[in-house]
Amino acid sequence: MAKQTQVSASTLSRIENGTGVPDTPTLARIARWLNIPLERIVTGNSTSEAAVVYYPGESMPNIVEAHLRADPNLTPDTARALSELFRVAYNQFSPRSGG
Repeated sequence: MAKQTQVSASTLSRIENGTGVPDTPTLARIARWLNIPLERIVTGNSTSEAAVVYYPGESMPNIVEAHLRADPNLTPDTARALSELFRVAYNQFSPRSGG
């Protein structure tokens, strides 16, 4: 992830462990890597606000892919393979695709 986002591994580790606060450009690069809107990461001023989980325009395969890519237990290649597998199955069985 560090190589693909151009965010150092140490910075990513600090963010993950809660010991570092990323700046806006770093958040933007991470959101772009996850293929999600930056607004999903930034929830506003109030900590009592419920986080927005999904946006109406996002496809289910994109949501699943973001979760797979963020899973620390999966290698990037495994996350890509699982994402593609899900995408193919979803397109085949989705009522909208006629599957």
